[in-house]
Amino acid sequence: MSKLAVILVFDVGKTNKKLLLFDQHYNIVHEESTKLEEIKDEDEFECEDVNALTDWIRNSFDRLLRDDRFHIRAINFSAYGASFVYLDERGQVIGPLYNYLKPFSKQLQNQFYKTYGGESLVAKQTASPVLGNLNSGMQLYRLKYERPEVFEKIKYALHLPQYLSYILCSRINSDITSIGCHTNLWHYQQNNYHRWVRDEGILEKLPAILPCTELAMELGDHIGFGAGLHDSSAALIPYLASFREPFVLVSTGTWCISLNPFNHSQLSDYELDNDCLCYLSYEGKPVKASRLFAGYEHEQQVKRLSTHFNKPVDYYTTVKIDPALVQRMNTEKKDIIEKQDSPMVGQSAFEKRKLEGFKSYEEAYHQLIFDIVVQQARSTNIVLKGTPVKKIFVDGGFSRNPIYMHLMALFFPGIEVYAASVAQATAMGAALVLHDKWNTSPVPAGLVALQQCKITDGINTIA
Repeated sequence: MSKLAVILVFDVGKTNKKLLLFDQHYNIVHEESTKLEEIKDEDEFECEDVNALTDWIRNSFDRLLRDDRFHIRAINFSAYGASFVYLDERGQVIGPLYNYLKPFSKQLQNQFYKTYGGESLVAKQTASPVLGNLNSGMQLYRLKYERPEVFEKIKYALHLPQYLSYILCSRINSDITSIGCHTNLWHYQQNNYHRWVRDEGILEKLPAILPCTELAMELGDHIGFGAGLHDSSAALIPYLASFREPFVLVSTGTWCISLNPFNHSQLSDYELDNDCLCYLSYEGKPVKASRLFAGYEHEQQVKRLSTHFNKPVDYYTTVKIDPALVQRMNTEKKDIIEKQDSPMVGQSAFEKRKLEGFKSYEEAYHQLIFDIVVQQARSTNIVLKGTPVKKIFVDGGFSRNPIYMHLMALFFPGIEVYAASVAQATAMGAALVLHDKWNTSPVPAGLVALQQCKITDGINTIA
């Protein structure tokens, strides 16, 4: 029996580490997932165990190479951003893979921004809000001033996706999607590294940039190795491959991120203050994005509803849309929209609502989703402004919530709103960028499944 030609993708999240095999039609033919225990750095702060991750990648690859069912034609990698792995001159890992949530010295932060023109200027130039270690370039800056003996030993600094590629093919590369991911490294107007990267002696530690569509190496039985991508940029690729007309993708999960690949304007102070930033697509184009912690808020508030109304925590999954409640909320929408010039806040109004004022769980849950969508509309409108977008695609958890989807359609009456789904969008995106390097079939249609929400007599229906 002939082996099935596949592309292997390692998709490394902070919690779940996955490997997936896609056939030539981008069907998932094999999938595995694992979790690795974290370790602690020199300050006792939890971080990724880079040695355990390295062993898992190598062992999984060796095992799949011996699998008689599959012929691996190409390999690519996607991983979370804002994380560096450091190599010495022998190519050995130096130090831990620091956690981007580790607190950053306020004194060192002030020193950096005072030297390079202030927070507002640098944030606009690099499309990076001031986020401490979540700006991965600042991790190198920290090492230079807090651990100079380690900084001096660093020959190369690899973002995590490129380190994963290095594990298997020993090639040193940088990638534009990782560099452009709120790192403070990239000057968006000059389309090059920011001057501080050169001035601080960091540029020499960053390898040459390899285009995402090129192979880092080809080995043996025509196996091509990609250099890896940042996960948020990879997740956008199936949509870019499927749709030509301007759209916004609202990717919902713990964070709800609105991504507009068709908004290339420079970030304003207002946008930066409202948790807006830019990514770089696999083509090196700016993608304006706004973030909302809405999935986390939903998780916390349904626990509150569960306790107050004495219902199971997942009772919200049984709540059906109530046309009368939606109609009432629709009359409130105009007043709310008129107040949206005020600064954004992290949570919706529901946090301060007294549950005693609701007659039932169902009424309270409708209000919760309404309040979340009020915030979501404000967040999405930030990246929509001034662009010819006529479609909004919502994927992730909220795309399966009919109340959320109906209210999104109400808040965007001039735009088509769709519930969208892609099986393993991040891994598929990492596979698609190497399509021409291993796959002789055309990219198939229908990679993204869509259901449109339509408004009829003020109430939405799923088409």
